[in-house]
Amino acid sequence: MIVLVRFQKIIIEQKTRLLLGFLLLILGCDNSKTLLVVQGQTMGTNYSVRIVGDAGQLNYTTIKNVIDSVLVKINRQMSTWDPGSEISKFNRWESLESFKVSKPFFEVVENALRISNQTNGMFDITVYDLMSLWGFGPNPMMGFPDKNSIESVLSYTGFQNIKCDQDRLIKKNHKTKLDLNSIAKGYGVDNVYRTLKSLGYNNIFVEIGGEIRLSGTNEKNKTWSIGLENPPSDVSREQKPFFGIMKNNECSVATSANYRNIVDADGMVLGHTINPKTGYPIQTDVLSVTVISETCIIADGWATALMAMDYEKGSKIVDDNPDIKAVWVLSNEDKKRMIALSDGVIIQNAIYNIKGL
Repeated sequence: MIVLVRFQKIIIEQKTRLLLGFLLLILGCDNSKTLLVVQGQTMGTNYSVRIVGDAGQLNYTTIKNVIDSVLVKINRQMSTWDPGSEISKFNRWESLESFKVSKPFFEVVENALRISNQTNGMFDITVYDLMSLWGFGPNPMMGFPDKNSIESVLSYTGFQNIKCDQDRLIKKNHKTKLDLNSIAKGYGVDNVYRTLKSLGYNNIFVEIGGEIRLSGTNEKNKTWSIGLENPPSDVSREQKPFFGIMKNNECSVATSANYRNIVDADGMVLGHTINPKTGYPIQTDVLSVTVISETCIIADGWATALMAMDYEKGSKIVDDNPDIKAVWVLSNEDKKRMIALSDGVIIQNAIYNIKGL
């Protein structure tokens, strides 16, 4: 969840949706720098970019145009909601011949397949039709899917059905379709971040739909603070917005949870995380997973992957992967919550007990 506060010399548009975000202390300080805040909409969600620097270097209109141009291009490549997008054209491609794709599209698919291999298929971008069965995406089905429908879709899903070959993708089953929603926002964050870095900005906080990449310090010359959103509870009417705070001056952060997107299917409320191997919504002890990594595309993909696993399995995978760290919010049978941290992660102001402490 992102909490927005006002500072002098802030250029800001009001954000309509609060997700994972950052906290800044309001301190009177004569040597504070200018904080430019640019916001907008992309990928079916909101984005917010914060840049700290000298006032003369921060032109709102110029920077917003740069950011929007990057994000518009990515949408045209990877949005399943756009029938003219690159991914929509690929999904309509029913040939087993190779399909030439753009470098960004290829890069995202290649990274996704790498995570799929590392998780034995618990992360999978071939779930377009599977998500539709459960009422998600641009062509959602109505009602509760039956077993035969799920098994039919599972017969042509699976990351093994997509092969990367230089600048081309190859389907091994003509029915296979891609859904990059679980990783495309992270890629968008990385691209906006790198673009701003190339323009000479070093104090940056880029966020798209709760996925973040940051570097440097805020306008008070303090380390950026990230408020970790507290999953809503059905047993508490009033609860604190954050379960903890994490501080860093260079990292990427992404969170996956089942409370963000729900669908009511025949009276059942379901989370949006579907087990790609069974075809059914997950039922685990994990309420949310936050992943910390160098790049946001990796953090985004791994957050989705870990959300599809229980804590025991997910923690073992994280321990064996030096590229990621993670924070879990767990729930036991009595609906009591606990925080679990992988090695090296430190959070402040935790409102739940931390596992092992």
